[in-house]
Amino acid sequence: MTQAKEGNTVKVHYTGKLEDGTIFDSSRDSEPLEFTLGAGQIIPGFEQAVIGMDIGDSKTVTIVPEQGYGNHMDEMVMSVKRDQLPPDLDPKVGLQLQSQQRNGQIVTFIITEVNESAITVDANHPLAGKTLIFDIELLDVA
Repeated sequence: MTQAKEGNTVKVHYTGKLEDGTIFDSSRDSEPLEFTLGAGQIIPGFEQAVIGMDIGDSKTVTIVPEQGYGNHMDEMVMSVKRDQLPPDLDPKVGLQLQSQQRNGQIVTFIITEVNESAITVDANHPLAGKTLIFDIELLDVA
């Protein structure tokens, strides 16, 4: 059998769940996920889970926030006064906004609260602070 190791390009099918069983993503009804091990293209815990698997192997892994999307950081949640928003913006909870930083980096914010004078936005990844459970099947190693 061909064992997955750093530097290999692999194809996997996966289903990602939260601890309560809620599925947040899956490749089962689409193309498999393809990535290169060691290239930093996916979260570290997922990558480490695939290393050492043989083609045809399946496993379930639990990934803590530090090996997933990181811990939720309160400093990435902020309030923005309504008069600082574009006048044509109709803010609603769940709406995603983007802002370009001085260094050119684009940051995505999700509106988490709206009131008369301000909105609250969160720049954390939606899965930050969550323990993730992945069912992984290794399909190919190149």
